[in-house]
Amino acid sequence: MIAHVAPAKPGITFDTGALIALERRRSAMRKVFAAAIAAGFAITVPAVVVAEWWRAGHLEKERLLILRSVRVEPLFEHVARLAGAALGVTRGAGAIDAIVMASAALRGDTVYTSDPHDLAALQRTSPGFASVQIVAC
Repeated sequence: MIAHVAPAKPGITFDTGALIALERRRSAMRKVFAAAIAAGFAITVPAVVVAEWWRAGHLEKERLLILRSVRVEPLFEHVARLAGAALGVTRGAGAIDAIVMASAALRGDTVYTSDPHDLAALQRTSPGFASVQIVAC
């Protein structure tokens, strides 16, 4: 049996840069986070982003609080395939960025990122990512 994520209403997807901005208490990102929570928007973080972001030590308690307030999405095969297809047509794209875009595209999410140029390159070459709004944080 293959597990799939049920379609959800559009929300927000955070990449690694957005999580770093939150843990460092960047004002603009804190406002986005608070507004999303208050409005009831789902905030999704692909599990591969957690692996790229998580470090034990100094800010571990802050990271744990952030993780408890978001939905960590496992990497399902259909997301991996969509990301892989995008990697095949986007020169220099990274796998984690492609997974972030594929995850967000399935819900029509807005992605908050510190790397808007790389995500925009994926969007230009992958029609399946056209619905994703990319916001720099």
